[in-house]
Amino acid sequence: MVGLRRVRRSLVEHLTVLDASFLEAEDSDPHVSLAIGAISVMEGPLPDEDALASALRKRMLTIPRCRQMLRTYPFDVGAPEWVEDANLDLAHHLRRAAVAEPGDDHALFRLVGYIMERRLDRDHPMWECWVIEGLADNQWAILIKLHHCMADGIAAMQVISAMSDDGGGDTFASQIRAATEPDRARIALPRLTLDPLAWIQGAWHASNAVANVSARAIDVAVGVVRGVVRPAAASSFIGSVNTMRRYSAARVSLDDVTQVCHAYDVTINDVALAAITDSYRAALIRRGEQPKPNSVRTLVPVSVRSNDAVGQAHNLVSAMLVYLPVDEADPVKRLTIVHTRLSKAKGSGQRQAASLIATGADYLPFAVSARVVRALARLPQRSVVTVTTNVPGARQPVRVLGRKVLRVLPIAPIALQVRIGIAISSYASDLSFGITADYDTAPDVDQLAEGIESGLAHLVASSKRPPRSSVGTEG
Repeated sequence: MVGLRRVRRSLVEHLTVLDASFLEAEDSDPHVSLAIGAISVMEGPLPDEDALASALRKRMLTIPRCRQMLRTYPFDVGAPEWVEDANLDLAHHLRRAAVAEPGDDHALFRLVGYIMERRLDRDHPMWECWVIEGLADNQWAILIKLHHCMADGIAAMQVISAMSDDGGGDTFASQIRAATEPDRARIALPRLTLDPLAWIQGAWHASNAVANVSARAIDVAVGVVRGVVRPAAASSFIGSVNTMRRYSAARVSLDDVTQVCHAYDVTINDVALAAITDSYRAALIRRGEQPKPNSVRTLVPVSVRSNDAVGQAHNLVSAMLVYLPVDEADPVKRLTIVHTRLSKAKGSGQRQAASLIATGADYLPFAVSARVVRALARLPQRSVVTVTTNVPGARQPVRVLGRKVLRVLPIAPIALQVRIGIAISSYASDLSFGITADYDTAPDVDQLAEGIESGLAHLVASSKRPPRSSVGTEG
């Protein structure tokens, strides 16, 4: 039991409600594991076990979260705390596995699906490092797996980058919107404390900020809730999930993506979502289903992590909800619609409203917020069909123990009756898409990956025809 283990108490750090919600969502469904991660595929030869263990100890264990475990309270009388594990044993976290012959991507992806479907042990720091051997062409891989309550995608990528010889170097994270713009919707609400004078003072200082944004945020939040309760069109993408997982990945050239961006005056996210839309459309048709305007609604996590918050390990994300135009047959028109819908969602205040709700939840007693999250997690939902998250990676190739990292493939979890999740990650000159899917729902997961690659190819081919044209608005 966690409460019986000897822990070293230092400065106590509580989980936010958003962090703890990933634990509650996992507890609400025995079929899900809310671990995130990434696979780094490297050139050989494989280092010996002592060298790997030494690197892991020197690099990963410098990160506080990798040395900390959860301390929980009965009846949710307080938020879970991060405390140092005084009995930390690296053997609990360093694992080894070998892929089946012939050691190709199919074999690697089968192993990834198996590893990610297993839940992390909450009696220890909630992460694992898997060393995977047996890959073709004298390659090997490291899979870093950690619980979503520890970190969001950007923070997780920083943890993963800690294994590299130079700590990961410069990343694309500095280009995200929150890193370059002040988030005026974030409000420092007072946290619950036993000191009534401190609480009243904090509440007084927060009240003016709340008054400035709360009316608009509430209006937007009501609209978001109305959208969430509106079910998507019936399709094979909707339904419960089982315990087993499938995984596959697509990889495209960032130069090709940039070419499309320049040709149509759109963003990398626009192009990535348009390629994903192409794949979902093809999948529906392949399954004998009619693509409809409301067939595929995706939840798009949005980072609210400023450059000042780079060192913070917990989740700093908001979210937007967007319908993918799978009903549109023309690739360029799909890109136009994706661009317009994302722009409208960004301008509508969805991101700020979701951030305000998450911040406000921290203001409530944890017992109340935990019960609300737990109840919501158990409700059936048929509105959000998929999750699509973008995690910036290193700008330049990196090395681990002198071995070059050839590619980095992100891994997203699925939960809350979402059967398919796609994580997007940039690394050097590549943009990779990692697809996690319910085993029974997506036997065609490899075709979903191929569909993303062909979706981008369609846009690249179209971008070469006109010299330059701007994306218009959705009609």
